[in-house]
Amino acid sequence: MKHRYIGRSGLRVSPICMGTMSFGTWSSKQESFAIMDTAFDRGINFFDTAEVYPVPPTAELVGLTEKIFGEWIKTKDRDALIIATKVAGAASGWFVPPIRQGLTAIDRHHVERAVEGSLQRLGVDYIDLYQVHWPDTVLPIVESMEALDRLVQAGKVRYVGTSNENAYGLTKANTVCEYEGLAKFQSIQNNFSLINPRFLDELANVCRKEQVSLLPYSPIGGGVLSGKYNGDEVPRNTRFGDYLHDDNPRQKAMADRFVNDATIAATAKYLDIARQAEMSPVTLATAWSMNFDFVASTIIGARTAEQLEAPLAALDIKLSDEVMQQCAAVQKEILYPMG
Repeated sequence: MKHRYIGRSGLRVSPICMGTMSFGTWSSKQESFAIMDTAFDRGINFFDTAEVYPVPPTAELVGLTEKIFGEWIKTKDRDALIIATKVAGAASGWFVPPIRQGLTAIDRHHVERAVEGSLQRLGVDYIDLYQVHWPDTVLPIVESMEALDRLVQAGKVRYVGTSNENAYGLTKANTVCEYEGLAKFQSIQNNFSLINPRFLDELANVCRKEQVSLLPYSPIGGGVLSGKYNGDEVPRNTRFGDYLHDDNPRQKAMADRFVNDATIAATAKYLDIARQAEMSPVTLATAWSMNFDFVASTIIGARTAEQLEAPLAALDIKLSDEVMQQCAAVQKEILYPMG
């Protein structure tokens, strides 16, 4: 397997990263271990978690995923793993994190408390990639970057990254770091898939110019691109099926963003493309996200070890120019017809 560098860092990672957000809710500890063992045995060395996992996040379960991951880490050589986790961003109208009483911020106090908690739960003395889970839009960026830089200088963190950020925020943060001599963001973890290719606009340009790597999450659109939502009814015991039948308005809004007329119509086209290419639609979606020069590693998820077969098959596939053009045509026709 050919490893890729994240940004300008010394982190060399597998082209696929194993996400862990289901560990402790949708996946039991035993199944979580099986998932990680399967990924590791296939050559995956990069694992991503967060202090607020598992999802959906609750005050009772927050941190459980890191604990499960931490137990599994003890069964492996630490030097063989690239470990990424995240500090919760500031509370907002969109989401109040169920940690530190919902008063979170990306300042020195919260960043230091968060990293100490993660180190303890993971059972390690350093984190390879420490990411801001979502931006703090109130605190001055220089204060956040100074807080993160302290972790790098202390040896608790090797490199820093961001997530769910826009072109302005990423550019502003790294420009501040350039002038102040602080550790820059080496990565950005954003939603990027066949049904959400918006990153290809200005953010892709920023990543190329500034040598920042994208770590795409939800490459199969939260399961939509598997085709399981293309039936007459939304299936139960699925992420968005559960969300749509829940009383939580935030979860319903998220489900509507992923499962709607446009995404279902686009998925139908992608299912045809996958059939013609003789591959699983999950393999197609994963391989598509890995196909861009600004992508270092695509983050996949699974509830069971068996579900890993299709996304991991993308490690052995290079999509043809014809398939990439067919996918682009679907996006232009259905998702962004005015583009």
